[in-house]
Amino acid sequence: MSAAKKYKPMDTTELHDTENIAACIKKGENTALNLGRSAFGAQNMNSASTTTNGERLPNFSKLSAQHGNDLRSTSTTSNLLNRMGSNHNSKPGDVKKIVIKNFKAKPTLPDNYSEDTYLKLEEAVIAIQLSKPIKYSLEELYQAVVNMCSHKMDAQLYAKLKELTEQHVKRNIKYKELTGGSIDKLILLEKINNWWLSFCQQMIMIRSIFLYMDRTYVLQNSSIHSIWDMGLDLFRIHFAQNSLVQKRTVDGLLAMIEKERQGSTVDRGLLKSLVRMLCDLQIYTNAFEEKFLDATNQLYKAESQRKMLELEVPEYLQHVNKRLAEENERLLHYLDSSTKHPLIYNVEKELLAEHLTTILQKGLDSLLEDNRLNDLTLLYGLLSRVKNGTSELCGNFNGYIKKKGRTIVIDPEKDKSMVQDLLDFKDKMDIIVRNCFEHNEKFTNSLREAFEFFINQRANKPAELIAKYVDMKLRSGNKGTTDEELEKTLDKIMVLFRFIHGKDVFEAFYKKDLAKRLLVGKSASVDSEKSMLSKLKQECGGGFTSKLEGMFKDMELSRDINLAFRGHTLSNDRDVTNLDLTVNILTMGYWPTYPPTEVTMPPQFVNPQQIFNKFYLEKHSGRKLQWQPTLGNCMLRAHFDAAPKELIVSLFQALVLLLFNDKPTLSYEEILAATNIEDGELRRTIQSLACGRARVITKTPKGRDIEDGDQFHFNNEFTNKLFRIKINQIQMKETNEEQKATEERVFQDRQYQIDAAIVRIMKMRKTLSHNLLITELFNQLTFPVKPADLKKRIESLIDRDYMERDKDNQNQYNYVA
Repeated sequence: MSAAKKYKPMDTTELHDTENIAACIKKGENTALNLGRSAFGAQNMNSASTTTNGERLPNFSKLSAQHGNDLRSTSTTSNLLNRMGSNHNSKPGDVKKIVIKNFKAKPTLPDNYSEDTYLKLEEAVIAIQLSKPIKYSLEELYQAVVNMCSHKMDAQLYAKLKELTEQHVKRNIKYKELTGGSIDKLILLEKINNWWLSFCQQMIMIRSIFLYMDRTYVLQNSSIHSIWDMGLDLFRIHFAQNSLVQKRTVDGLLAMIEKERQGSTVDRGLLKSLVRMLCDLQIYTNAFEEKFLDATNQLYKAESQRKMLELEVPEYLQHVNKRLAEENERLLHYLDSSTKHPLIYNVEKELLAEHLTTILQKGLDSLLEDNRLNDLTLLYGLLSRVKNGTSELCGNFNGYIKKKGRTIVIDPEKDKSMVQDLLDFKDKMDIIVRNCFEHNEKFTNSLREAFEFFINQRANKPAELIAKYVDMKLRSGNKGTTDEELEKTLDKIMVLFRFIHGKDVFEAFYKKDLAKRLLVGKSASVDSEKSMLSKLKQECGGGFTSKLEGMFKDMELSRDINLAFRGHTLSNDRDVTNLDLTVNILTMGYWPTYPPTEVTMPPQFVNPQQIFNKFYLEKHSGRKLQWQPTLGNCMLRAHFDAAPKELIVSLFQALVLLLFNDKPTLSYEEILAATNIEDGELRRTIQSLACGRARVITKTPKGRDIEDGDQFHFNNEFTNKLFRIKINQIQMKETNEEQKATEERVFQDRQYQIDAAIVRIMKMRKTLSHNLLITELFNQLTFPVKPADLKKRIESLIDRDYMERDKDNQNQYNYVA
């Protein structure tokens, strides 16, 4: 021991243990065997038992994964002795090879040890299987297994244990209470469950005794099962062979599940335990799942047919959703997770897929019509789970929009509210697509396609009404909306505008209405006007809005010209300073075409016009001015008995009122002769003055219509709380003639565009067949056109020698240079 102190300081405890080990080794093999058992017990046991030399062994209850045997413990001891001996004469830092030596001879067992041990272990196993007390301690039984395995008797021991286990299973599977025909299904399931749980507990107890064999012999032989798997395998074999017990068990489980589906309360713990038993026995799929899925199909097939007749679509959808939630809950509580896909698929198939067409035809239109967002969300969610569900829903959604939209567009009686109805309908469908259909791109495209389809079912009219709707929104009379609200409305109108094929119709009516707003000063906001113009330019390009932009440019130039004219009159023409004259110079190519009108103007109007003509032509020689009295407006100061008023009127209204300065009473014929206004226009003008809200003249006889021979008097008794009164301007109302004239201009413009497109194509191709030319024209023209109309334009160009028919092939055209 002095050598140990010299080379390496040693803890006293370690030195003491080493001396004890060395002393034990000198006593021989018999004592070494006891030492090995003590070492094994120190690693794996907790409670105390006594060895031959008085040492206490730990308990069996804390068996760990490390379990040595006698030889391994002895080898560890030899290792320590050799190591200490080798270090006795070595120098510090030297590395010595450690040699581990085994016992020279294996310890022998007493006579008849194996027979006695077999009987002892068999008695213990049977006692465990019968739930009776065990005579021997678990430590003693475990040590017996260790000794048997250490002396190559593990194969016989495993075979004996398997035989005992199989006998036990056979005994229980033939138990009369399990095979008797009169036993209640629930009682049967409880007994089988109790038997299964007891068997599992028994196998756990048996395995704890035979743990050493399970971790040595079984691991070294891949062809045999572990003790636990061996027990399950025997249980499975004999459970499956007894078809009566297995069938009654599965039938009982199915009956409990069906009872739960009908709304009754069942023992889910029992269901879970038995289903887990089938899974552990690996017969879940063949013995149970197939029958369970078949029963599920039959149940929901019959239920869906019955419920489809009894319930409305919203209630039926709620029922389906409830059933799916219930099945998912069963999967969560007791069914195996492998059943999830086939189970949910079958439920969806029977409740949804088989009735997909009926659900959509019976309920979709009413859900959309009533705007039932929650039900639509549920419908989309459910049909998304079914093959082709969303495609079918999208197709029916598209059909509803076309049908509903067509009723809005086609009916002439709804023209007044058409655009607002379309905007409301579009908002409604957008909300449904966004909130109920999860902004699915397929539905968004379908919505766009459906609107484009039905809005063009009635040629030209939607485009015209959309232009007039924009005019209504942009006029200053449209109060009650903020700039932000107006901007949002314009954005929505642009969405409808994109669907229109005949955008040139929109342009014609929009330009006419814009001209009125600009000339009469009726625009709600210049910013809103320019914003709308910017939207149109972004959508259709600069060519579409070039004339509209020219109109704004004319108005800006006119303001500069009027400022210069006022400066000119102040310095040169004192005679017109009492008349505030504002003139708008309009470029004819930008503005709508206005028919020339000749009226008799009073001298106080003629003189300023002549002065302005001279002023303008001096600055812009070579130009021609043509006055448009239909676009003029005036502000007159009228003196009534109650108080003086300022009247804002059209030029035609002003011409009529000024006549009453010379004569208080005039006949219709006298007014017509004095003003030279067209008959129909004059009747409407007088009607606005004598029969409207502000009746500044009176009519005899009374009535709404203006007839020949009617007498008109200046109304000195006229009163109004306002000082400045705007009398309804007749020229702001579109007549049927004006509408027809606008449509005719659009038609004529289209003829020009068709002619230009034909010439452009033929000039590039030189020679082209009729069918190819028609195809090219359809691709290039931006408005809807019929093949018959194209053929007429081709014949017209042939007559005018722009092209000719081929002499050899009458179906082919040649360009004439």
